Amino acid sequence: MRTIVMTGGTSGFGELTARQILATPDTRLLLGTRGHAPTGAEPIPLDLTRLADVRAFADAVRERLGPDKIDALVLNAGINPPDGDGRTDDGFETAFGVNHLAHYLLLRLLLPLLAENAVVSLTTSGTHDPAEGTMIPPPRHASAALLAHPDRDPARDAQPRTAAGRAYSSSKLCNILTARALALQPAARARNLTVLAYDPGPTPGTGLLRSAPPMARFVWRTFGAVLRRLVRRFNSKEAAGGNLAAIALGTVRPPAGRYYAAVRRDALTWLEPSELARDEEARDALWRDSAPLVGLPA
Repeated sequence: MRTIVMTGGTSGFGELTARQILATPDTRLLLGTRGHAPTGAEPIPLDLTRLADVRAFADAVRERLGPDKIDALVLNAGINPPDGDGRTDDGFETAFGVNHLAHYLLLRLLLPLLAENAVVSLTTSGTHDPAEGTMIPPPRHASAALLAHPDRDPARDAQPRTAAGRAYSSSKLCNILTARALALQPAARARNLTVLAYDPGPTPGTGLLRSAPPMARFVWRTFGAVLRRLVRRFNSKEAAGGNLAAIALGTVRPPAGRYYAAVRRDALTWLEPSELARDEEARDALWRDSAPLVGLPA
């Protein structure tokens, strides 16, 4: 029996991923959720804006597993707030708190429960890379202290939407840096983990912009198929969800030395992330400096 633990599997392409996992024989899916879950999944309450909830979720997973281990950990949930002024219950900027810190904590708590040769996937975004030329401003840095508390950043963007976009892209940069740092941890090496960052690409019709203005949400959800035909770089939900399911199920493995899986024109490709995402000092500092923010030793 294969056991998969997942966040972000109740809507958008993540729900398609969850359904494909559930359709696979001898596969068990433990799914963190605040609402409904696909039939067959084992829902466990999880609110990623509260680190206490993350700890309770990890405890519940440990109890549900019993003597079993986790064969794939799919950290897919994400949020793109409308401005940079929102804060989690723990006082952190919302995009950074949900997209990075909550998953960083969950990853570290569940690391001892991962099986030999397990897969770990963190969902990132091409917005982290200035070379992608997206409409969202790219990150300037990966400082955990400043991303957690952007009001302390002297270079913070004054325009709320710009600040929000940069907070989102920065949190997605952190997902890649976290994947790279995890792969170097002794426990990950001892278990021969496959660790990667997954970029679904721009995928109209998903719920990522649920916090955006009403008109933007309407266009994104209603005209997703039209946008995909007009803009060739856009992907379908089926491709984004199917490729993530293939990674979680182990039917797709990264080529040697690759860790950044990106869907482009519905096809899974293996790319180099941005220069900042490849920075070793930024990688090590983020892993180290995120620990005290979530109450863990570095």
